[in-house]
Amino acid sequence: MQKAWQNFKANVPLRRTVVLAIIICVLYLSRSMMNTILLTFIFTYLIVHLVNLVKKHLPKLPSQVVVVATYLLLIALIYLGVTIYIPIISHQTVKMVHSVVEFYQNNDWDWIMKSVHHYVSNAELANQAKKGMGIVFHAVTGFGTLTVSIVMSLLLSFFYTIDLKDLHKFSQAFVNTGILKWFFQDVTYFGKKFVNTFGVVLEAQFLIAICNTVLTLIGLIVLHIPQILALGIIVFVLSLIPVAGVIISLIPLGIVSYTVGGIQYVFYIFIMIMIIHAIESYVLNPKLMASKTELPIFYTFVCLLVGEHFLGIWGLIVAVPIFTFLLDILGIKPVKTKKRIHLEKTGKLFK
Repeated sequence: MQKAWQNFKANVPLRRTVVLAIIICVLYLSRSMMNTILLTFIFTYLIVHLVNLVKKHLPKLPSQVVVVATYLLLIALIYLGVTIYIPIISHQTVKMVHSVVEFYQNNDWDWIMKSVHHYVSNAELANQAKKGMGIVFHAVTGFGTLTVSIVMSLLLSFFYTIDLKDLHKFSQAFVNTGILKWFFQDVTYFGKKFVNTFGVVLEAQFLIAICNTVLTLIGLIVLHIPQILALGIIVFVLSLIPVAGVIISLIPLGIVSYTVGGIQYVFYIFIMIMIIHAIESYVLNPKLMASKTELPIFYTFVCLLVGEHFLGIWGLIVAVPIFTFLLDILGIKPVKTKKRIHLEKTGKLFK
């Protein structure tokens, strides 16, 4: 028995497979906390990178000062968003929906109205009302749960980054000592791989989403489309979905633009989205994706479908980074980090 245990610890591929299976099981059992886990990782990753960037230019500035200043600025932005911009965006969203409904009511859409009338007249109105109330209830409770998750994630990421050095020293004790140090060594291995793939790809996708949103808002301003703040939020959220997000944004943009300028404006929006998609594919992805996934379109869409099935909305955002992480640890397609790209160019990678 002792020899079998020693052989298991010496067999690194088998050992790491077991450790990865344990991590997946723990995450599956913690799926109700997935919002908090993912948001904590995202906030921590971005704040740590910001601290490192500031320390690079101002090495004498204490890290705690940078962390506290960053979170104070973040809290101020959240306060401004809640008190000023969220009411504006909510008003614009309601106004946008009202204008779209009013437009279609004032035009000849008899076939749609007949279909709606047929559906309503043959359905149980009580059940439909119950379903509608259920949707509203889930939306309200979901918003409250998301708010709690954001607050908890900010607190956890703050405590992590404010005491980063001591936390690292304490964590090293698990890796260097104890009968389970091999387990924590493998967890550390997967943690580093996860940060180098998931974190970098997700960061790049955020930057791409910001660029797509700015370009889209410029086009909407040129076309004099109303309620651009509400549309900007929609475009930003959809742009977090790799490849498909920009194309999906055609639906809300096309509906609103049709109410403003008819089929001509829909054509303008289509051309604009295609240009932005081309910029994302041929300019933003090569420049911003330091760990470029280079996945075929088919695999990307399969990842999105599977991710949405198991993780819901989060799956659309994190499916591709998770798949990239799995490809990396399996050795099928190592992620091209900046360091790896430099070693490949200089010919030192295989020496």
